[in-house]
Order: sequence, then C-alpha cells, then structure tokens
Amino acid sequence: MNYLHSEVQVGQGQAIVVQLDHAANVRVMDDANFHRYQQGQEHRFFGGLAQRSPAVIRPPSGRWHVAIDLGGYTGSVRASVAVH
Repeated sequence: MNYLHSEVQVGQGQAIVVQLDHAANVRVMDDANFHRYQQGQEHRFFGGLAQRSPAVIRPPSGRWHVAIDLGGYTGSVRASVAVH
C-alpha cells in the first residue's frame, strides 16, 4: 500500500490541517488503528475522502498518525500536515 505518513501531537482545541494538491483520503488514527491500516485490516479513523484543500480534522487531544493515500488508485499526491 502506498501512502504518506506523519505523526502529530494535537492539543486541546487544535486541528490537523492537511494541504493537498488534489483529492485524496486523509485518515487520522491512533497507534492500534494505524497498525491495522498498515496490515490492510479493518480500522477506525477520523477524516475520509478530502475533495478540497485544506482538509481540517479535529480529533481529541493526543498523538495521532496521519495517513494520506489514493485508495488504491495509481498516481501520486503531494501533501503537507500541520497542527493549528
């Protein structure tokens, strides 16, 4: 599976802001769900298909994995991840 990955620390009231050059799946997951994602197993996440940029996701406070992929389609995506 091809994906971009970042780890971020989110504080109370903060959001994860993902800038994309075109539509892509943006998934924000904890450690356990990120491991399931890597294994191709069922997993839970915040986010989903982002058709516009920036994608803004507001998970609870904590450490999160941000995975950006094209859902199995060919191509590439450029992205940047920040916490605001």
